[in-house]
Amino acid sequence: MNEADYKTILVSRDGAVATVTLNRPDKLNALNMALMDELVDALVQLDADDEIRVIIVTGSGTRAFAAGADIGEMADATVIDMLQRNQFAKWDRIRRLGKPLIAAVNGFALGGGNELVMHCDIIVAGETALFGQPEINIGVMPGAGGTQRLTRKVGKYVAMEMVLTGRTLSAREALALGYVNHVVPVEAVMDEARRIALEIAAKSPLAVRLAKEAVLRSFDTTIEGGLEFERKNFYLLFASEDKREGMQAFLEKRKPKFTGK
Repeated sequence: MNEADYKTILVSRDGAVATVTLNRPDKLNALNMALMDELVDALVQLDADDEIRVIIVTGSGTRAFAAGADIGEMADATVIDMLQRNQFAKWDRIRRLGKPLIAAVNGFALGGGNELVMHCDIIVAGETALFGQPEINIGVMPGAGGTQRLTRKVGKYVAMEMVLTGRTLSAREALALGYVNHVVPVEAVMDEARRIALEIAAKSPLAVRLAKEAVLRSFDTTIEGGLEFERKNFYLLFASEDKREGMQAFLEKRKPKFTGK
């Protein structure tokens, strides 16, 4: 799909950094099926674009990053409807993206919105951000990884309270729990996200991709399996031009010029 044809998201590029903005402000950027289709389409295209090294995901306005799924699309759905939609295949595709994703969060990040945040690799939160999984309040539960990723991030007891009561975490609570990387004033969220994105974009794209893979693998395997995966990725980078450039630049006391080769 052409970026100009998107109806529910906006895509912008600034050098090596792309920004994808969820753009349903009248619905607090709720994640309906059309938005998820366009979001995945955009992210996959950006992931394959050699000019882009980091992707920022944010929501339009300051009231919400994304206030959850679009309940209107699910209210009358049956089990068969949900199985045929296979909506979680979209989430699996986001999880497999190779380039770093930075979430820039203002306002509500609830339900699917919070699950989207947790699919990102670095989280910058505005002071008014609220994170939660309130699905229990409408008779269901998280389904896009909320019970699993949330528990790994905040521990059993905080996750259990959030999932079973629907309570939210404030930005400051999230920071104290290691759930987000930075909390900044609302007006500074995108600036901080871009600062981090530019810092990452200046590194070797190959090293960034393989390092991200290794960190994520730690959640899916034993320590022995994770260490083996890490070492293989480490050795693999010794075949890259970026490794030679990076080490030579270090020895020559200059900034490296990474090409992603």
